[in-house]
Amino acid sequence: MKLENIPQIHNADSDNFFLLAGPCAIEGEEMALRIAEKVVEITDKLKIPYVFKGSFKKANRSRIDSFTGIGDEKALKILRKVSETFKVPTITDIHEISDAKLAAEYVDILQIPAFLVRQTDLVVAAAETGKTVNLKKGQFMSPESMQHAVTKVTDCNNEQVMVTDRGTMFGYKDMIVDFRGIPTMREFAPTVLDVTHSLQQPNQTSGVTGGRPDMIETIARAGVVNNVDGLFIETHFDPANAKSDGANMLDLKYLEQLMTNLVAIRQTINAF
Repeated sequence: MKLENIPQIHNADSDNFFLLAGPCAIEGEEMALRIAEKVVEITDKLKIPYVFKGSFKKANRSRIDSFTGIGDEKALKILRKVSETFKVPTITDIHEISDAKLAAEYVDILQIPAFLVRQTDLVVAAAETGKTVNLKKGQFMSPESMQHAVTKVTDCNNEQVMVTDRGTMFGYKDMIVDFRGIPTMREFAPTVLDVTHSLQQPNQTSGVTGGRPDMIETIARAGVVNNVDGLFIETHFDPANAKSDGANMLDLKYLEQLMTNLVAIRQTINAF
């Protein structure tokens, strides 16, 4: 399966990895446009194919009082505005079968969260919209087992599918990335490395997920060296006050230097 099967992302003029980036959750129109504008500026400069990422709602929360969203259609309309304003595709995750048809009216790519990737009805509902489907590898799954999730999409006559590694559970409160999984999963679908989620530290006693943003460049570099097709990075101009996943997000002010470094690494690898 080749990257050309994902027309929303493929860029024949670029030898770079592609980038899925944006806030964890859509908190409002102004913040979404502000983040998108900056990322577009960076990716245009570095010739990185770009997809704006933002969750229209957050269903997997540690506590009942955690932020879940500003309203489904309100958030989805903001995603559409980002796409129309900056001429970039958008991606959002879905959690219920009914979400697939709704979200498909507003975004280009539907993402299946890691905890739900074995839910056949949800994967099929996403595939049947005809949209590109991003399958996040379950924290509890081997890279090899993701082939079956990919097959569920292609069996619905939808070849537009990719997989994303977001780390594997390591003990009770940490994640680890097994980079052997990248070449394994690339055998059956374009493969993305979710840098920021793989640095989460879940199940904290406070009920708020922790993280290691200081390790973002380390993990991203390793992914690029191992020929990952795309990178997934959640970013925000004020991570400390982000309403979701602030502990492991990249501060937006560091994104350009990070991307510059990673592009240089990819260019070096391409020279061999």
